[in-house]
Amino acid sequence: MMWVTLAYSCTCGAALLYALYRWMIPAVVQYHGGLALMWHDVIVEPMLDTLTQSTRPQRLLGAVQKNATRGDPRSVVKAIDQFCRQTEWAMNVGDEKGCILDSVVSEVNPTTVLELGTYCGYSTVRIASLLQPHAKIITLELNPHFAAVAHQVIAWAGVEDKVQLVEGASGDWIPKMKEQFGVNTFDLVFLDHWKDRYLPDTKLMEDCGLLRKGSILLADNVICPGTPEYLEYVRSSPQYDSQYFKSHLEYTKVEDGLEKSVFLG
Repeated sequence: MMWVTLAYSCTCGAALLYALYRWMIPAVVQYHGGLALMWHDVIVEPMLDTLTQSTRPQRLLGAVQKNATRGDPRSVVKAIDQFCRQTEWAMNVGDEKGCILDSVVSEVNPTTVLELGTYCGYSTVRIASLLQPHAKIITLELNPHFAAVAHQVIAWAGVEDKVQLVEGASGDWIPKMKEQFGVNTFDLVFLDHWKDRYLPDTKLMEDCGLLRKGSILLADNVICPGTPEYLEYVRSSPQYDSQYFKSHLEYTKVEDGLEKSVFLG
C-alpha cells in the first residue's frame, strides 16, 4: 500500500510540475517582459539544451525541416511561428511584429537591405520573400552557430539567391560595406541585434555614408528589452522623421514595438 501511495504521489507531483512548466508559468510570464525573458532564456533554454543535447536554433531548424515545404518561404515562417508559440519561445521578430515588418518592406520596395542580427534567419526569410528579383539583403550575424542554422533555414525557404549572410561584428563590417559588397546606400536597414549597438551602429552608418535621403531604419524591441538611447536619438534628431508602431514582444502579451525612422539627410 505504501508503494502505491508513493507512486501515486510521484505521478501527481510530476503531472503538477509538467503543468507548471507547460502552461501555468508561461501563462503568467507572458504579461511581464523581464520574467518572460528570464523564464524562456535563463531557465527553459538551458534545461532543454541539457535534456535534448541540442540547442534552441537546432530544435527550431528541426521544426522547419519537419513541417515546412522546401522552397516555400511563407511555409518556413509559419513553421517557425508554430514552433515558437506551441513548443518553445525564440527571439524572432515574431508573427505580430512580422506583419508590420512585411508592410514596411512592401511599402519601401527596397533594392538594397541591411539586416543587423540574423539569428536563425526568420526575419531574413520574411524580408527576402518580398524583394524584387534584382534586390538583395545583406544580413550580419555575430554568432557562428546562429549563422550556420540561418544558412540552412534560408536555403530551405529557397531565398538564398537574394541573401548575403555575413558572419562577424556589425562594427567591423559596416565600414567595409561599400568596398566588400559594392553597396552605395541602403534603402532599408532592419536593426534586430544587440540593443546597445543600435545607436553606435546607426551613427557609424551615417559616418560611412550608407544612408541616403529617404533611407528607412526599422528597429525591433525598442520597448522590450528596450533601446532608450537609440529612441531618444532618432526621435530628437532633425535628421530623422520617426514613428512608433505599437505591438507585443514576440509570442507574448508584453508591450513592444518597432520604430520606423526615415533619414532626412
